Amino acid sequence: MSGRTRARACPERTCVGCRERAAKTDLLRIVAIRDACVPDPRGTLPGRGAYVHPALVCLDQAVRRRAFTRALRAPGALDTKALRHYVEETEACQQHLAEQATP
Repeated sequence: MSGRTRARACPERTCVGCRERAAKTDLLRIVAIRDACVPDPRGTLPGRGAYVHPALVCLDQAVRRRAFTRALRAPGALDTKALRHYVEETEACQQHLAEQATP
């Protein structure tokens, strides 16, 4: 045997909010379109991307630190309303699923 395993390495990215490394699949990709931060859950939108945990805590930290502007190399401030709405919906959906899973 060669000692190699069949398990593939999982790509990791750093959350711009909490600065913790996590699997790429656990993070939400963000792209700047015009002057707004847009969520890219499928990871297919063109352009430079930044990653954040889909949680309001990490989103608030990233906004407070102006991490999206820096990570996306935007010339000015970015609007995060659409991003906040998406994260709030995602958290609400996850809570609802967790409540249904527990008897």
